[in-house]
Amino acid sequence: MREVADGVLEIPLGYVNAHLVVVDDGVVLVDTGLPGRSAKFQQALHEARRTVGDVHTILLTHWHPDHTGSAAELKRLTGARVVAHRVDAAAIAGPQPIMRGLMRVTQKLMKPPEPVVVDELVSADGPLAVPGFRAVHTPGHTPGHVSFLLDRARGVLFAGDAAAGGPRGGVRSAPSIVTDDMTAARASLARLAELEFDVAVFGHGRAIAGGAVARFRERVAKAQGNR
Repeated sequence: MREVADGVLEIPLGYVNAHLVVVDDGVVLVDTGLPGRSAKFQQALHEARRTVGDVHTILLTHWHPDHTGSAAELKRLTGARVVAHRVDAAAIAGPQPIMRGLMRVTQKLMKPPEPVVVDELVSADGPLAVPGFRAVHTPGHTPGHVSFLLDRARGVLFAGDAAAGGPRGGVRSAPSIVTDDMTAARASLARLAELEFDVAVFGHGRAIAGGAVARFRERVAKAQGNR
C-alpha cells in the first residue's frame, strides 16, 4: 500500500488496484477487487490507523468482478453505502452479464461476485452525497462506467478502467478486447483530459502522482494524430 496523495492510499490486489480515502468523517473505498479480498482491506485500514467501522461509503467504478468482487462482504463488515452508476447497477445487484473477449474466459474461472444492493445511483455528472467527490460518467469500458474526481491535492482522479497507468508515467487506454464500446471509451478519455487534476489513480497500472492531466492530454493527442 502506498499513499499517492494526502489521505489517498492505493491497495494492490494482484493485477487490480483499489483505493482507500481518508475523509473528515471516516473512510471511502473506491472499488473492492476480486471476491475474497476483504482481509486485504482490513489490513490496509489497520495500516492507515482506521477500523472497518470508519468506512461509510464504497464507490464502484463499474460492474466487472475484479472491481466489485468484495463489495458485498465489505458492505456487511462496515455497513457502508454502495454508490454506482444506474446503468451498471443491475449487473452489480444481480446476475452479471457474460463478459467479452479475454475477460469472458477469466469470468468462467473466477468465483462470481456476490450481488450487492446499490444504495446511491449516479444518474448525472456532479457532486455525490460524499463531500469532496463528484462523478463523471465515462462510458465505453462498460456502459455505466463512472470515474470519480476528488477535490484534494489540486484534484485526484479515480479513473477506474476508463484509462490505465502506462510505462514511464504515461496513460494507456483500456484494451479493446475487454471494452464494450471503443468509440465511447475514446470519447470518455478525451473528456477526462478536459478536466483539471494533478493526480490520477487507476484500476490497472501505476498511479501518476503529479502532472497527471498533462499525460492524459498527451495520450488523447497521440490517439487523434493516429486516426
